[in-house]
Amino acid sequence: MKIGVVMDPINSINIKKDSTFEMIWQAQQLGWQVIYFELADLSIDSGIARGLGRVLKTYQDQNHWYDLGDRQPLALGDLDAILMRKDPPFDMEYVNATYILELAELQGALVVNSPNALRDCSEKVYCAWFPDLCPETLISRDGGQLRDFLNLHGDVILKPLDGMGGTSVFRVQLTSPNISVIIETLTEHGTRYAMAQRFIPEIVNGDKRILMVNGEAVPYSLARIPAAGETRGNLAAGAIGVVQKLTARDAEVAAAVGPELVQRNILFAGLDVIGDYVTEINITSPTCIKEINAEANTNIALDLMQVIEQKVRK
Repeated sequence: MKIGVVMDPINSINIKKDSTFEMIWQAQQLGWQVIYFELADLSIDSGIARGLGRVLKTYQDQNHWYDLGDRQPLALGDLDAILMRKDPPFDMEYVNATYILELAELQGALVVNSPNALRDCSEKVYCAWFPDLCPETLISRDGGQLRDFLNLHGDVILKPLDGMGGTSVFRVQLTSPNISVIIETLTEHGTRYAMAQRFIPEIVNGDKRILMVNGEAVPYSLARIPAAGETRGNLAAGAIGVVQKLTARDAEVAAAVGPELVQRNILFAGLDVIGDYVTEINITSPTCIKEINAEANTNIALDLMQVIEQKVRK
């Protein structure tokens, strides 16, 4: 197998917790050749999806965790599979990259996750396809509608649609100062969409990340417990990760979402669950593989690689 990976610069990652690194490592343990790309390496030349790739070798060494070969031009469709692991923001450059990867898919490579799904299933907006599983949610750029939603529920979370790691996530109550400023900032004075969700008090027990491989839930989640004085269950915002077995409700939620993921060729996803509710469905570059593997008897990246191999061979 020859597998490509499109990612952020590998020299900037933390291998102790980076899920993409773990995927690369497991592919390497299977004897696969891994070809490394950054977004700038992708192109379309006379209808052919191409890339300037470098052979990547990885090591479990905090001081020297990779070696890269020289850049070599190749047709992306000649690869067996390509992992699209570029982190958000999901901007037009990201969208343009999915067009290149869609062409690569048509020309022979399995792309994980499907470029169509990456475009169609915005991590926050996609929850609207599962209203029975989600808290009350409004997506709007109209300040009046967002304020009416706050007046109705009294305690809400406001956040941008294209953020990650808890960036610009606000808990807003009727007595909060600067409500107008928060709404104006998030919507850029009514020119950008923002999301409002009813606040879920069970966040004190953690924002659970449930990983899905080919529509099936990993039997353990990572509950990200907010730091003192915080309402954001994001590791990047100081939350503490605690590995837990899935509850009956977690399994019910995963079973409801799983078939839709399979239908859209989403082989790897991360459901964010607070209490009984799904708040986000992450498909661009879900994380938490390393944290769950460290505490549970799992090898999530290997499971994903085996699914990829089965699909390629089929």
